[in-house]
Amino acid sequence: MAAVDFPSSQHFIDGEWVAARDGGTLDIVDPATQKVITKVALSGGADVDDAVAAARRASPGWAATNPSERGALIRRWADLILADVEALAAVEARDVGKPLSGGRTNIYIAHDIVNYFAGAADKLTGVTLPTRSPDYLGYTVPEPYGVCAVVIPWNVPAVLMAANVAPALAAGNTVVLKPSEIAPLTPFALVELARRAGFPPGVLNVVAGGPEAGAALTSHPGVDHISFVGSTATGRAIMTAAAQNLVPVKLELGGKSPNVLFADADLDTAIEAVVASITENAGQNCYAGSRLLVEASVHDEVVERVAAAMAAIRTGPWDADLDMGPLVSAAQFARVSGFLQDAPREGARLVTGGAPTGDGWFVQPTVYDRVDAGMRVAREEVFGPVLAVQSFRDTAEATELMNATDFGLLACIWTNDVSRALRLAKDVRSGQVAVNQFHDAGVIGFPFNMQKDSGFSRGGGYGALREYTQEKGVAIRLLVR
Repeated sequence: MAAVDFPSSQHFIDGEWVAARDGGTLDIVDPATQKVITKVALSGGADVDDAVAAARRASPGWAATNPSERGALIRRWADLILADVEALAAVEARDVGKPLSGGRTNIYIAHDIVNYFAGAADKLTGVTLPTRSPDYLGYTVPEPYGVCAVVIPWNVPAVLMAANVAPALAAGNTVVLKPSEIAPLTPFALVELARRAGFPPGVLNVVAGGPEAGAALTSHPGVDHISFVGSTATGRAIMTAAAQNLVPVKLELGGKSPNVLFADADLDTAIEAVVASITENAGQNCYAGSRLLVEASVHDEVVERVAAAMAAIRTGPWDADLDMGPLVSAAQFARVSGFLQDAPREGARLVTGGAPTGDGWFVQPTVYDRVDAGMRVAREEVFGPVLAVQSFRDTAEATELMNATDFGLLACIWTNDVSRALRLAKDVRSGQVAVNQFHDAGVIGFPFNMQKDSGFSRGGGYGALREYTQEKGVAIRLLVR
């Protein structure tokens, strides 16, 4: 990790690595061994005050910077990320517990996002509006909010940092980022590369801490915009706090995404994707394919094949670079274990898995069949490698099951019938739809949209830059001289 090294027991405020004001530190633990990797500063309210003040001081100058210059600086950051992919991948993989190849994929995605918004920085424009006579002129100007608070979880920190910080900076905002206290190492490594790229002091600040730091940041009167990625319950709490300061909020919350598999689909391709969608990062993704809806005529075959593929998944520590790593923490292990206990009691049939395995916070890839829509495993976000299977008889029932959840993040439809796919894509209440693939592979600038309890956001997509700007309208009456 030497190429992206940063000081231990510190955080990054106003262009410098500094200790917490009270000297507090936070142990960062390897999920595979449960041993301490390193320490970072444990940020508190006073540290958040310092970070917001630094961002506030830097805000006017950064907003006034030529957007092409902002874009060039962001691109230098992207170039440094690309140059250190392997070192960054190891940091991400070890900190979160995912295989090294998964960490590498995340860093490449993060690089592409940062690079995308580097190019977008000087493409942000307003509009000229029509007028009722030639004596008037009307136009709009997009302007940065000022200081943006960004709070991200632990599951894909590199990607989530890039998807929120890069557009905020490109639009001319300054940022205070609070990564999860469980996995803050990649954000710290990335901000060190931003420092080397030449970002002015205060433009990008990173503080690590628990609920105290998060509450201090999202309720801070010096913050002009909040972006939060995490649980629906915490998202509601943040909206409540933001209301006190009338601050706009962007929320990316939970999911309960279905893979909807029709009998005419390419089963070989679909089954491989279904298994990957729930085992990648040990199922710890908001868009994980945690529900499998299967047409009744192929139900038995699909369940048998999915179960065999899940049972063959190899688990191990990040540096073994197998198929799946552990859950990220003791708390997450306890949460997933609770679902494993409740599902059989509620009547679901265990097909494979269903238990802890090995050292560390590992659980077996698990499949439950005969799942009813009222069961916890069908309704709630597990955030683990646990797949709930339901069957349907026709397109109408498939649509009903797709929408039988409070969440609306992603729906994946597997069929060779184009009309059926388009009809389902229209009828499903979901921010994103994928057909014959899982998620958005191959689409540049695809919006990370969501509906219902999954939140409201266009994070990382073609429209993300607009979320970090406020529009000013200008109307002029042209005088006769």
